[in-house]
Amino acid sequence: MKKTYVLDTNVFLTNANAIFEFKNNDIVVPLKVLDEIDKHKKRQDGVGLHARATIRILDNLRNKGNLHNGVRIGRGKGILSVRGYDVEDVPPGCDLQSADNEIVATAITEKKHKTKRKTIVVTRDINMRVKCDSLGIPTEDYAPNRIVANERKLYTGFKEHLIDDQRIDQFYNGEDIILEKEDGLFYPNQYIMLVSSSNEKKTALAMFQGYDKKLCKVLDFKNSNIWGLSPRNKEQAFTLDLLLNKNISIVTLIGKAGCGKTLLAIAAGLEQVLEPSEDQGFKKIVISRPVQPLGKDLGYLPGTMEEKMRPWLMPIQDNIDFLLNGKGKNISHFFEDGTIQVEALTYIRGRSISNAFIIIDEAQNLTIHELKTIITRVGENTKIVLTGDVEQIDNVYLDATSNGLSYAVEKFKKHDIAGHITLVKGERSKVATLASKIL
Repeated sequence: MKKTYVLDTNVFLTNANAIFEFKNNDIVVPLKVLDEIDKHKKRQDGVGLHARATIRILDNLRNKGNLHNGVRIGRGKGILSVRGYDVEDVPPGCDLQSADNEIVATAITEKKHKTKRKTIVVTRDINMRVKCDSLGIPTEDYAPNRIVANERKLYTGFKEHLIDDQRIDQFYNGEDIILEKEDGLFYPNQYIMLVSSSNEKKTALAMFQGYDKKLCKVLDFKNSNIWGLSPRNKEQAFTLDLLLNKNISIVTLIGKAGCGKTLLAIAAGLEQVLEPSEDQGFKKIVISRPVQPLGKDLGYLPGTMEEKMRPWLMPIQDNIDFLLNGKGKNISHFFEDGTIQVEALTYIRGRSISNAFIIIDEAQNLTIHELKTIITRVGENTKIVLTGDVEQIDNVYLDATSNGLSYAVEKFKKHDIAGHITLVKGERSKVATLASKIL
């Protein structure tokens, strides 16, 4: 049966093209939604982008007919109309100074006029769905950018695989071990713990490159270190293996606070910029992170771009200080000669960054649009590393399944130029590890 969908403001601010996703069903845009969208159109972020795009889409439809009477969205699509509400349809006790209540009243009016058709309110606002349900109005959530059902289903970059005992011995002896499609689903650059089928304590760590390629051994860091760092667990070993692999251009790292993702990324960057090998090296490290405050914002910061970015990059500078001071080197020298550069993501559009090791910290606060803008800046001989914790998101318009970092993990997992690891064990301190578990 054909339905009527009443769209809340947050649907348009999430995706300006939302009206094209409801097939042959009709769409009603409450008049109050247009007022709400207008308040956001001057914002210089993804929300403002969607607000302006929504206004342009509705203006194009207006040129085809009358929005009050309804305009066909396109071939095979429903009719879109912009409507108000009847005053008598306002539920008792509802304050009409609330935009949500006006939208609910519009839905009630539509439901009254179209008794033979189901009217559904589409909103991302949980309280709005609760309110509609209490008034007998069906609701649906809107999550177009949800890449997986929940964060537990995110690709981890690691998998255990049972194998014959003698094949593990063959792997350690340097013989070629190739996994077939019958062995299970594996992705390029996925790390595998080979577990003996006869003795579960007998294992081997390997990297899967393809069904037609042999398993590769993970780099051994037991007798060596990267800028004074040695991996403390297998996930950290996998991380360094990815970061130092010249054939992998995109690395994504997810982990709780204190697992070492940022520190390892910076150490690998310093190794390949300051002490490059003959066949692998970069000319500079470019570091940035989204300008997303925790709690109440302090407002605009004075000074140059570098001075404005300094508070946001202090966690990264702490890590660089830790690594460089152990080498007896002055951090300011590397910033002055351009070896280490601080980049504001606000001004990255249009740039092409070549011969660089790029680190984007706290990438879980990026939208998908921002992520695409950043990754498409990557030029020749450049590696980009995205780090973050999908359980600590400060952007109110994102969650663990719709942020740019999660999107990158899932979208790039099938490609051989990308690699991912989820770090699970905290190594910063006992306090940090305990806090990440119980708080």
